[in-house]
Amino acid sequence: MNEYDDLLERVSIRAAASRPHRPPVTADALAAAEERLGFPLHPLLAALYRQAGDGGFGPEYTLFPLARTTAAEEDSVVDGYLARVPTADADTWRSWPKGVVPILDWGCAMIAAVDCLSEDGAVLLFEPNAITDQDLTRAWFVDASSLAE
Repeated sequence: MNEYDDLLERVSIRAAASRPHRPPVTADALAAAEERLGFPLHPLLAALYRQAGDGGFGPEYTLFPLARTTAAEEDSVVDGYLARVPTADADTWRSWPKGVVPILDWGCAMIAAVDCLSEDGAVLLFEPNAITDQDLTRAWFVDASSLAE
């Protein structure tokens, strides 16, 4: 048993009750997603996709699916991240931080994201309405110090 087992069980029960319920992703799908990202998901985030479901559950709004399965899907963790990071390590004022994946759209262009490179998987809020003078740092807020929180 690990530190996330109780949390994963509770989330999985709620996810299974969500409609429509998206079944969990396979180990192969997770590996393919992480290969496309170029880094592993935070262990808890990976476990949520492997055990609770492929998005479609969560607070008020729901988590993005891990990767698009159809062109009709608006956003996903992998495709959303790849669309937001700069290409070829370009350093533009609008660069999305490396390793920070979008997981949920709160509306009004606000995005919840998880820092997969931090030990605790900090949950960040990207609030572009706070950007001034092309200073993207003003748009980032810590929503929770850890994904488990």
